[in-house]
Amino acid sequence: MSSAMPPAHPTPDAAAPTAPPVAATRPHERVFHGDVVNDEYEWLRDKEDPETLAYLDAENAWTQVRTAHLAELRQQLFDEIKAHTQETDLSVPTRVGDYWYYGRSIEGKEYGISCRCPVDSPDDWTPPQLDATTEVGAEIPGEEILLDSNELAEGHEFFSLGGASVSPDGTLLAYAVDVVGDERYTVRVKDLRTGEVLGDEITGVLGGGTWDAEGTTLFYATVDESWRPDKIWRHRLGSPVEDDVVVHHETDERFWTGVGRTRSDKYLVISSGSKTTTEFRVLEADDPTGEFRVVTPRRQGVEYGLEHAVIGGEDVFCILHNDGALDFELAVMPVTGTDHEAWTPLIPHTPGVRLEDVDAFAGHLMVSQRSDGLTRVRVLPLGPDGITDDYLMEFDEAVFTVGVGANPEFSQPSVRIGYTSLVTPPTVADYHVADRTTEVRKQTPVLGDFDPAAYEQHREWATAADGTRVPISIVCKRDVPRDGTAPLLLYGYGSYEASMDPWFSIARLSLLDRGAVFAIAHVRGGGEMGRQWYEDGKLLKKKNTFTDFVACAEHLVASGWTAPDRLVAEGGSAGGLLMGAVANLAPDLFAGIIAAVPFVDALTTILDPSLPLTVIEWEEWGNPVADPETYAYMKSYTPYENIAARRYPPILAETSLHDTRVFYVEAAKWVARLRAVTPEHHDILLKTEMSAGHGGVSGRYQAWHDRAFSYAWALDRMGLAEVAPS
Repeated sequence: MSSAMPPAHPTPDAAAPTAPPVAATRPHERVFHGDVVNDEYEWLRDKEDPETLAYLDAENAWTQVRTAHLAELRQQLFDEIKAHTQETDLSVPTRVGDYWYYGRSIEGKEYGISCRCPVDSPDDWTPPQLDATTEVGAEIPGEEILLDSNELAEGHEFFSLGGASVSPDGTLLAYAVDVVGDERYTVRVKDLRTGEVLGDEITGVLGGGTWDAEGTTLFYATVDESWRPDKIWRHRLGSPVEDDVVVHHETDERFWTGVGRTRSDKYLVISSGSKTTTEFRVLEADDPTGEFRVVTPRRQGVEYGLEHAVIGGEDVFCILHNDGALDFELAVMPVTGTDHEAWTPLIPHTPGVRLEDVDAFAGHLMVSQRSDGLTRVRVLPLGPDGITDDYLMEFDEAVFTVGVGANPEFSQPSVRIGYTSLVTPPTVADYHVADRTTEVRKQTPVLGDFDPAAYEQHREWATAADGTRVPISIVCKRDVPRDGTAPLLLYGYGSYEASMDPWFSIARLSLLDRGAVFAIAHVRGGGEMGRQWYEDGKLLKKKNTFTDFVACAEHLVASGWTAPDRLVAEGGSAGGLLMGAVANLAPDLFAGIIAAVPFVDALTTILDPSLPLTVIEWEEWGNPVADPETYAYMKSYTPYENIAARRYPPILAETSLHDTRVFYVEAAKWVARLRAVTPEHHDILLKTEMSAGHGGVSGRYQAWHDRAFSYAWALDRMGLAEVAPS
């Protein structure tokens, strides 16, 4: 299928460079704990400096030169993604109040369209079977277009729709947009009865807004100069924004704050949290001008989550906490309680069973948990006297990911769940608690000749240097040999207790169908194996993340899955830090490394409290400003600090100019120094999106082009650039 979009990466013209750019060096001294460091590329931090922009442009031009031979392959990959994707589609409708809400995508359009249609009756809980090919607003009874993001994006190089929240009575829509990529949104309100966008316009908002019970008041969060969400505001609809009131100011620089409303619609909730400690405040949603009250005061090192439930006829708060419970336990407390001594265990702590979330409904509780490296869902039906049962939902595949999906209604009798695996496309189903049956509502279509039976997935375990067993998830075509000849892309992350659970990818089929293997290294620092897995990959144990990844790569080579001359590694953000670290640790183990928005200059960032999120991050990485041991430890592993004159594999570093989470300068400095110590190395590349943020380009077609660029580079490093899919 040919592309309807212009090529995202045109072939360089005759004026293209013939040698890689060389960044100027400028003295920039810093001194911490007696250690004097000259950071000669720190000048690249000034993105207003014409020399900085010129350098980034020169790097982009060089990347185009070194990848020009892949232009046709990039187009092929884009076309394959497009051909496998049902471009005109719609999501499974979700009921909220008197309407079914759903999203549409239209062939040829970059962005989605948000719609709704009325329910047939108050007892209608079966989603309507809507025809995705029906013209918007044409034949679906009562269909309304809430937002067309394609219209909102007109005239902007970047567009992101943040939070969109309908008022409880269904008449107003508060929505947030970002047209820069810096994640600072503007909130507007649309009257769904008239289509008019009201005069209320709130700028500098993080995410979106939360309505009170009457739909007359919006609560929202703003950030401070270091991009920390620190204030919650109250806005009365129709009043000047200048009159908005701060209802909570989080003054502890380690904490961030946010606001929401419980599923029961009874409470407004303000959350405050650091990396290790949380606290919640609540207010009845029908009393928006009242005072928020603390549920349980914060205690250093104690994390808890809050969910309103009705158990045995009594209003309670479900408290998921780690007080004396490493992998968390579920407790309940009276809604009037104010102390942790009021917490009564409901699901006691079980080591190795990490409780991650609880969703409360009128007739049941759903607990999301994980054990043995897999996600699970536990069901707790409720009767007049409380919980009547407790069991796990069962699934057939050995490797899978399952989770509770969008379930906005407290009284709904079924629960929407999401399921996927490395070979199973994302599946949306409704689980009927009363009879324990699952009804599949939709599985993401994969067009063309896709047959899940043609692929196989595996779970293997590598052994780290300290004897720890590290899980690896693997997917490949069934005919892939195990003699070391197969190319392989190994993905990793390993920070913030974020789990890289197995997921299906249409774009990945282009790798698998050319004979490549895809694997995920579930390294320490993530949350795949419980809270201890995370604790053993942070602070002064951070190096376990990197050595685990190397152990996984070595296992895949030793067990015949691949060989170093065809093994490519990939990771992004904190996973980009992982990529930079393994490039220093084991450069001969990889044929190429893809580092997306990489956190490779971590020490410089964590040393500067004025930078976005730095103080918050001290509980993840340590505080090198105050602690000489942390400083020395971080300096011993951060990629930028440990570049040396050694053989590096080809590296593709991808970043975005407007990223507020990991600044573009980290990748730019890293590449500049890498090239300085290996000047003859022409395949260390920097690609900077000049109109994007942390998530990369906006728009699905541009995102496909972006993925095609990365995968074409990876296939080239694997020796598969000339191989056709089969």
